[in-house]
Amino acid sequence: MTTLTRKTPSSPWLENVQMFLRSPQAVIGLILCFLIVFAAIAAPWITPQNPYDLMSIDIMDSRLEPGETSMNEGFTYWLGTDGQGRDLFSAILYGLRTSLTVGISSALIAGIIGTCLGLIAAYAGGRSDALIMRLVDLVMSLPSILVALLMLAYFGRGVGNVIITLIFLEWAYYARTARGQAMVESQRDYVESARGLGLSPIRILLGHILPNCLPPLIVIGTLQIARAITLEATLSFLGLGVPVTQPSLGLLVSNGFQYMLSGEYWISFFPGLALLISIVAINLVADRLRDVFNPRTLA
Repeated sequence: MTTLTRKTPSSPWLENVQMFLRSPQAVIGLILCFLIVFAAIAAPWITPQNPYDLMSIDIMDSRLEPGETSMNEGFTYWLGTDGQGRDLFSAILYGLRTSLTVGISSALIAGIIGTCLGLIAAYAGGRSDALIMRLVDLVMSLPSILVALLMLAYFGRGVGNVIITLIFLEWAYYARTARGQAMVESQRDYVESARGLGLSPIRILLGHILPNCLPPLIVIGTLQIARAITLEATLSFLGLGVPVTQPSLGLLVSNGFQYMLSGEYWISFFPGLALLISIVAINLVADRLRDVFNPRTLA
């Protein structure tokens, strides 16, 4: 006798995870992202030196080549030292903490603000929609670097000021995406049914429309993290980003730029390589998420 087995339907999110894992590039990017985040969080415990504690820095160890040994401490600088005698390996991991903090914080806060405004614009319509969308068009038409330079020149350097600047430059992308997706979802039958049941607009927006708008917003958020890290590194390289006491990868690259022509390449090269790997890893994950949430783009 043949027994028929009923296949249990899997969750859409589980199917998305399985589809994501079919891409070797995406898996590599995800592993790199986990390693980068872990290294940044565990920096105080896995680095041989606190590069921003003046008591642990010896100026006699300045500009040592990769693999050289400290003259007094005795440990090996596997990535060399910079002009102040700081261990580059330690400085890179501490710089990752600042870069990731700025990138993730700005993308998350901008996502919340932009998503709320986009949902309001789509659901309310009329003048509210027109006003919010004109603000979105205005922000997206401005050159990001120029606006960031002007804002930081006025507010001054600092992690908080950099995050505020990046939020101002990023929220419009979320708002436009959320509005477009919400306008599509608001025409669905389940939204009409919710309205017929007398549910409040806030409950309809947060409980029904928002969950179906999350996939494209997750993709935008991942891309915006990489964009925020890039902008922050650019601003720090130009001297208007984070202060010297809280350096990021961009500031580390800037500190070694003056030594490039003298052959001491490692001072800028290794922080720049860490920045490149971080951005590429995030973009690999974002590209695959875009394909997973839009199956029509899959081969």
